[in-house]
Amino acid sequence: MKLNWGTGIVIAFIGFISFIMYFIITMNVNDKYDHDLVTEDYYGEELAYQNDIEKLKNAKTLTENISYEKTGEGLKILFPKNLDHKRITGKMFLYRPSNKQLDFETAISLSNTYLLIPDNRLVDGRWNIKIDWQYNGISYLYKESINY
Repeated sequence: MKLNWGTGIVIAFIGFISFIMYFIITMNVNDKYDHDLVTEDYYGEELAYQNDIEKLKNAKTLTENISYEKTGEGLKILFPKNLDHKRITGKMFLYRPSNKQLDFETAISLSNTYLLIPDNRLVDGRWNIKIDWQYNGISYLYKESINY
């Protein structure tokens, strides 16, 4: 049987459409490709973003900002040593982009100049850390993306 160019074009179109349909069905059915929004209340948080900008500006005025280090016990969040750690309050949110079941939030209650997140709470991979903290009535914000 001899194929002419019209039949070849139709076969090419059918092949291309079949590939696209396979791709679309795979992306919608397979849980491996399921990604959630960053937050449930995306638009509400967008309205409050100006407050975050002000807190980030306040954090830039500090002589020493928050830092972190990975230790054998877990992730150690180091607060500025020149501040009285007993007067630091706030909350810390750890966001796992690939799995929202691993996200958690904790209140900041310091008995030392650092906050330790135990190793069993963190899975290897990428984490976004957001620390919203206050000292002497001034609000600060620390954001960082780390690989644990």
